[in-house]
Amino acid sequence: MHVLVTGGAGFIGSNLVRALLSGGHRVSVVDDLSTGHAENLDPRAGFRRVDILDDELAIHVAECSPDAIVHLAAQASVVVSLRDPARDRAVNAEGTRRVAAAAREAGVRRVISASTAAVYGEPVELPLVEESRKEPTNPYGASKLEAEGLLAAELQGSDTDFASFRFSNVYGPRQDAAGEGGVVAIFCDHIRSGRTPVVFGDGSQTRDFIYVGDIVAAIIAALFSEVRLSDLGPAYNISTGERTSVEGLVMALRQAAHFLGAVDHQQAREGDIVHSVLDPSRAAAAFGWRANVPLETGIALTWRWFESLP
Repeated sequence: MHVLVTGGAGFIGSNLVRALLSGGHRVSVVDDLSTGHAENLDPRAGFRRVDILDDELAIHVAECSPDAIVHLAAQASVVVSLRDPARDRAVNAEGTRRVAAAAREAGVRRVISASTAAVYGEPVELPLVEESRKEPTNPYGASKLEAEGLLAAELQGSDTDFASFRFSNVYGPRQDAAGEGGVVAIFCDHIRSGRTPVVFGDGSQTRDFIYVGDIVAAIIAALFSEVRLSDLGPAYNISTGERTSVEGLVMALRQAAHFLGAVDHQQAREGDIVHSVLDPSRAAAAFGWRANVPLETGIALTWRWFESLP
């Protein structure tokens, strides 16, 4: 299979690209390198530096003629979305529409687009299912929810199958502590550099942490599924379905990094969601995927990668 990955120089994208290449598939990467890193690019993959908002995207997709597109390019920072909501919407919503339109025109068979648990906002029920209330609390979540609708509007009724994958809290090797700022990456970076990790609140707040290898496995399972994802979805929670407290996360990191230092507890941040966990049952039923990397294993692998950095 020939797969085009937008955002293939980023955290999830670079992990996916390497897994696809290792499986013997042809991979092309589109990335503008605004947040992705050139060192993440695998030389075995074709690469074109293109902004998904540029007209060149549709031309490249037509020339490339992939079997499938995995759309991971995004503005993924909540902080940036609050500072520049117009840019956030342009990249996440309009960018997704343009990828979908280019895919339809090129006759791409399937598009999988990255979404986020942030579309739900403050949960009124746990675990969150795909039909749960959606009231994003920031421009980032709102733009990703709009992107889901634009993906469907462009591809519904066409020969291009599609799905939006709502990722929970993803962590793992190649996550940028200074970019989207996943808490695991930030903690690892602080421990590695001798700084004190900061926990906002008392640490009892919970999240659904999922290792990037499980995310990659979900995407690959969906790419090769024989079911029509848009008929059974089109949105899917991609998560472990398990709640882990921030304090529990710190304990796992202490064990992996042999860290005995202090943790700085600061006042909880206004607007932070207290508890979140997603139900991944639909993905399991549709294309047989379940997360299988335990938190302790994933944290150890992630720490090992951070520890190896120069």
